[in-house]
Formats: sequence, structure tokens, C-alpha cells
Amino acid sequence: MTEQKREPTQDLPAAWWAMNLDELDREIARLALLCRVSILDPGVIERVLKKDASVCGTDNALAFAKLHDMVMMHFAIREKSVASVGQAVTVGIERQIIERLSKSHPELGAPWSSR
Repeated sequence: MTEQKREPTQDLPAAWWAMNLDELDREIARLALLCRVSILDPGVIERVLKKDASVCGTDNALAFAKLHDMVMMHFAIREKSVASVGQAVTVGIERQIIERLSKSHPELGAPWSSR
């Protein structure tokens, strides 16, 4: 009988956090598109956190409130991810998500007025 090799399980926590952050960030992207917010531009997330609706390209108070709440949730989950898998792994997860979102939704990082 041959012995089967077991895959290392140390990446399971990182995969779990990546999946959760990815799902949440896709919802953030969807809400940002609804509000016409260039969420990936520098300083925009801080303004969303401060409930500054002037970052919106359209008036959608309900979607903006949800966007704010989802960004707050992202940071809460991020803190737990850092505690679980470390800062470097969490930053790597976020970079992959941002890269994917930037490719699939380039409008998230471009001023809406330039379109």
C-alpha cells in the first residue's frame, strides 16, 4: 500500500480570509459602481468612511450608506485576518483583490468626470 501525501494545511486560514475579503470587496465594488465612486483612488476610502457623499457621481443615499457599512466591515475583517494570518499575508490578499478589481472594473480607479 502506498502512502498518500497530504497537502499542507497551513494555507487554509489564508484561503478562508481571502475568500471572505474577496466576497466583501466585490460587494464594495458593486456599490461603488452604483454610487459612481472611484473607490480605488487615493483618499476616497477615507472620505467614504467619513460619510462624505461628495465623492459620489450620482445621488444614491441608500447605496452610499451600504458602501460605508461595507468598507467599515472590510476593516473589521481585515483586523481579524491580520490577527489570524499576519500583516504580510493580509496585505498580499488585499493586493490580489485590488488587482482583480482594477482589471475587471477599471472605472473604480478613474475619475467619473473623465468619462
